[in-house]
Amino acid sequence: MFGLLKRAAVHVPGPGSGFVAVRATGRVAVAHGCGAVIVDGAGRTRRQAGAGRVAAAEGEVAWLYHPGPYQADLTPFAAAPEIGLRVDFAVDSPDPRLRQQRFDLYLASEAAERVELAALAGAMESALQAELARGHLELPPCATLDEWNAFRAGFNQLMYTRFGVSVDDCVPVDLAASRDYGRMLAERETAAVAPNSAAVEVVAEQAFDAAATDARVLRRLFLELPWLMGELRQAPLPTGPGEYVRQRVLLHRLDLASLCAATMPALELAGPGQPLAAIEQMRRARHSQQAAHALDEAWALLARTERADAHSADTRLDELDRIVANLEYHCTGRRAVRAGAPA
Repeated sequence: MFGLLKRAAVHVPGPGSGFVAVRATGRVAVAHGCGAVIVDGAGRTRRQAGAGRVAAAEGEVAWLYHPGPYQADLTPFAAAPEIGLRVDFAVDSPDPRLRQQRFDLYLASEAAERVELAALAGAMESALQAELARGHLELPPCATLDEWNAFRAGFNQLMYTRFGVSVDDCVPVDLAASRDYGRMLAERETAAVAPNSAAVEVVAEQAFDAAATDARVLRRLFLELPWLMGELRQAPLPTGPGEYVRQRVLLHRLDLASLCAATMPALELAGPGQPLAAIEQMRRARHSQQAAHALDEAWALLARTERADAHSADTRLDELDRIVANLEYHCTGRRAVRAGAPA
């Protein structure tokens, strides 16, 4: 097993690698050019750079990663899969001003056994598509130099804030040779008219995975909301006294939502010693998933906040109000024993 982990650490090399980081246990060698992130039981992290050996103490987990660079083809518009962006990116170097690096938090809160390059690229693509769909980023056809620079600045900040990676290069690319849009539409149509038996199997599989999904989301909320609140408190302050008071109220509500997420009841229990019906467990898990979507929106808002001026403070507060309201609603729904019942 030690030899297997050692080989895994050595084979986290740069471009074209199948994965970016791998979870390890015990005493493991860190190859030259790689790094290690140690995560304790409470989600606190520390980073070890350079070759050597890393040993995780009891209750800790070691992550071995290669900073890259890596390359991935992203599709900015889901309706046009033949139009892509070829992105070169790397894990960001440590910022001494931060108590915890963003990539380290990503490993602690979202990664399972390893971070596949394809999975990370897929998450980056989803974040980009969501921002473009909401109109927070703009990538018009035949973009001018100023429009392209504005898109690049927003995209770079989004990737750093959300995943802790730095975009080194980003160029348009034609993916028509590898993306058959007609075949993709045909596959969607086939899935839509699947037999009822297949639908039943899907529902059963979803019920089986509800606990795992819920646990992953609650861990994200527990670890990421405090970090997110700290960053929002350091963001540029609104200029008017009314906006300042409103921001304080919103941050207080976000703090209460974080407390709610940190004290969630077990998914499978309606009360002490009282099992909860499977259908209600799935309802709770769906609320958890929606809370995760609101959390992703909060990260995107933070990225926009860090590159915005004071004149858009009112708009950002409106957006934060909507995100906090969604978090409150879904955290309350996750806590409730049944739909419509008081939490």
